[in-house]
Amino acid sequence: MKHPLQKMMEDRRNGIKAGIPSYCTANPLVLEMALRRAKLLNRPVLIEATANQVNQYGGYTGMVPKDFYKMVLEMAEKIGVPEHQMILAGDHLGPLTWQNLPEKEAMDKSIELVYEYARAGFTKIHLDTSMKVADDPEGLLSTETIARRGAILYKAAMKGYEELKAEKPDVLRPVFVIGSEVPIPGGAQEAEDTLAVTSPDAFRDTVATYRRVFKEEGIEEGMNDVIAVVVQPGVEFGDDQVFLYDHDAAFDLCAALKDYPEVCFEGHSADYQSPESLRNMCQDGIAILKVGPALTYGLREALFALSFMEKELVPEAEQAHFIETLDEVMMKNPANWQKHYHGDDKQLALARKYSFSDRARYYIGQPEVTEAMDKLFENLRKYQIPMNMLHQYMPVSYNKVRDGELELDPRELAMDGVTNFMMDYEYAVTL
Repeated sequence: MKHPLQKMMEDRRNGIKAGIPSYCTANPLVLEMALRRAKLLNRPVLIEATANQVNQYGGYTGMVPKDFYKMVLEMAEKIGVPEHQMILAGDHLGPLTWQNLPEKEAMDKSIELVYEYARAGFTKIHLDTSMKVADDPEGLLSTETIARRGAILYKAAMKGYEELKAEKPDVLRPVFVIGSEVPIPGGAQEAEDTLAVTSPDAFRDTVATYRRVFKEEGIEEGMNDVIAVVVQPGVEFGDDQVFLYDHDAAFDLCAALKDYPEVCFEGHSADYQSPESLRNMCQDGIAILKVGPALTYGLREALFALSFMEKELVPEAEQAHFIETLDEVMMKNPANWQKHYHGDDKQLALARKYSFSDRARYYIGQPEVTEAMDKLFENLRKYQIPMNMLHQYMPVSYNKVRDGELELDPRELAMDGVTNFMMDYEYAVTL
């Protein structure tokens, strides 16, 4: 069976401007909605886990690659999405979480990481060796070093794939993404005025260097598995700013793709783009549209709206106090936000709640927060939300409930906050 992303590339070579959203999240409600949309639209669904979310030591989710794969597969089976419709991917696989170690140790851990992802059944692998490790010389890493390390990780991934194929002959051969000219995962930390677009020469150098290195390493045919190159097309977001895609600014970069019909671009940090910006990106060759924080932001936004309605409807003593609980947990465990948010106490409090970077996503799965969320849902089933109040706090969801497209259930309303973002990406890749 042909990999859906290889099929997408065939379509693009035939002049069909195909593309796909890439949902980078480990949140169960977001994953459930991604799978439900895939079933509804009968489309492949691309779900990504990052190296810091899921790795051989558990990452911040506590899951190793096979755990994450099993979780999504079981969810898909319940929803009715066949396994071949799922594309599970590993993002930023390389020394990302081991940059404090010397090269030998960092690469040994990276080899194990990539191997475990491929062995578990992940079939889209981002080989990201762009980050420096402890004993690298000063200055930027050379493209040569990046490609050499990438080739080592490609071999590790293919070893995992071949072992899995021996047990599961119909498993899809993995495809690969190279390049990493992007900001840190999760959005910019500081306000910016301008954003540099990857130069066409840098893109060409990445491809040429990988081709040469793969040939020298005896894996020349491996370049046939490379379907995308990560570039910075001029999109990004921070606490309260979004850089919308500028077709003219990215024109020269995207024009360079005509000489490389075997690949497309993968655009990271495509969160919060307008539907038309996303569609223009897809049309211009940025066919893989990565989105992560915006999805959990949509969920958080909906949960806050439900909380505001709960304060109106439910006696104080019975309230879940979801908003307060989330902030208390974030304050008690600040490691996942304090390096990312800046300002005085008031500014930090607002960022914890409302930042587009959505560091709150690291906490929504914490037991105390999950318990408050479940209680919020229970309360709003007991004290049902009136339609006029729903219109006040969730007008987009109100229209769907009014028209019989959405159930008036608090959990469904929370998940609709995710749907509203996903629909922008679905529009972008709909031909």
